[in-house]
Amino acid sequence: MAGVEQLAVAKDEAGMRLDRWFKVHFPGLGFGPLQKLLRSGQVRVDGARVKSDTRLEEGQKVRVPPMAVDRKIGPVTARTMRGEEDGDVLAKMTLYEDKKVIVFDKPAGLAVQGGSGITRSVDSMLEALRSQKGEKPRLVHRLDRDTSGVLVVARTRLAAMKLAEAFRHRETKKTYWALVKGVPAKREDKISTWMVKESTIDGDRMRVAEHGEKGADHAVSFYRIVEQAAQTMSWLEMEPYTGRTHQLRVHAAHIGCPILGDPKYFEADKNYDFPGGMQKRLHLHARRIVIPHPDGGKIDVTAQLPPHMKQSWNLLGFDENSADD
Repeated sequence: MAGVEQLAVAKDEAGMRLDRWFKVHFPGLGFGPLQKLLRSGQVRVDGARVKSDTRLEEGQKVRVPPMAVDRKIGPVTARTMRGEEDGDVLAKMTLYEDKKVIVFDKPAGLAVQGGSGITRSVDSMLEALRSQKGEKPRLVHRLDRDTSGVLVVARTRLAAMKLAEAFRHRETKKTYWALVKGVPAKREDKISTWMVKESTIDGDRMRVAEHGEKGADHAVSFYRIVEQAAQTMSWLEMEPYTGRTHQLRVHAAHIGCPILGDPKYFEADKNYDFPGGMQKRLHLHARRIVIPHPDGGKIDVTAQLPPHMKQSWNLLGFDENSADD
């Protein structure tokens, strides 16, 4: 057992309940033992006694006494969540929560909604969070199955309506990080195309369409280059202005810089020689979301890179903290 530790509350943990914070960092610590530590004053926040439902703020110091349980090692992934109860997995995924909103850090490989061949999804897992009134939290937007990062869920019907309006009226700011092949011609730019869904032998996919083509929707994205590895790869910060299916993936490929590991839109994927130590998985991550809170103010939440992208960033010498505002 380690000695007494003073652990700082991270930016993306602001607003988290203290008991949830312990569930994330010390999953082996049960509710009863935590209550005992709180009652005896062994657990404190900034030196003050606290309760299990205390909301944490960025930069606060949590006093953690010696405990015979291990700290959590690594983030939740689709592999590590196997065999765990839905409620426990969701607790570990939680970046922010209050009475109206929850923001999860969705791991790559976990579907947001069910479908053919999908046995577990965020939507199905939300059954574990039904309120005493029987109300199940509601999804208000989506992420592709292989895209990781911030996912907003509403706890109530009214909150869902207000959050959905914020998305519809483009009052939200969504920031994605992508690792792409090559280097775009411009350091930053706007990508504006029309997109349409088409059926192929490999399933449905989106393609760039002509203006006026039947079924086509307008799609607008913005990007900037954060860093690059010579002329071989680039780290892009991308912001979708519209919210079309696979929009960022299609737009990256459209400018000649497809996202690494994309099975649908990386045309050279089968013959592409991935650098040693880099996993052949989709390198697209929903890094940050800023959205109006249903009760006023804003929610601003950031999710750390998933393990496979962190591995690639380390390999390329990219600094994960160099792109944030």
